[in-house]
Amino acid sequence: MAEMATLKELVAQVASAYFSNVSVSAADIPGVMSAITDSLKAADDKAEEAPASTPTARPRTPEPDAIRRSITPDALISFEDGRPYKTLRRHLAARGLTPVEYRAKYGLPDDYPMVAENTSAARSQLARRIGLGGRKGPAAASRPQAEAEVEAASQSGRRAAAKPKAPRRG
Repeated sequence: MAEMATLKELVAQVASAYFSNVSVSAADIPGVMSAITDSLKAADDKAEEAPASTPTARPRTPEPDAIRRSITPDALISFEDGRPYKTLRRHLAARGLTPVEYRAKYGLPDDYPMVAENTSAARSQLARRIGLGGRKGPAAASRPQAEAEVEAASQSGRRAAAKPKAPRRG
């Protein structure tokens, strides 16, 4: 019974939209209404048959060779669109996937990288160069270069403090 009410509502909505845009004589209205009803019933029948007849669309699991070829030093080839990326995280986020979901979707191993090797190395070098990940506090003195830089800076500060300032002219 609920399906008939829904069908009648849909027919009314479609007919209303159709009649507001097209001139139809009063004699043709019953024919148009039956055509709309038949079309909606046919669409409903096809919608019910489709899930039973077609298997679930799941992406094909790539072969081991394809997985190896997708990992290059400069880029990772996405299985979503076949394009190379230095990092897959942002690309996957734009498609609503997490790395775990991406790996599961394509049957990739848990250690499948999300960042290209060269990109990861460049990031690591930059982090070391600016001092990220280093030890802080008393353990920092064990680094000879850092110790030498600190000593040189403190010596120049002592020299500047010991020297009398010349009077300003002016």
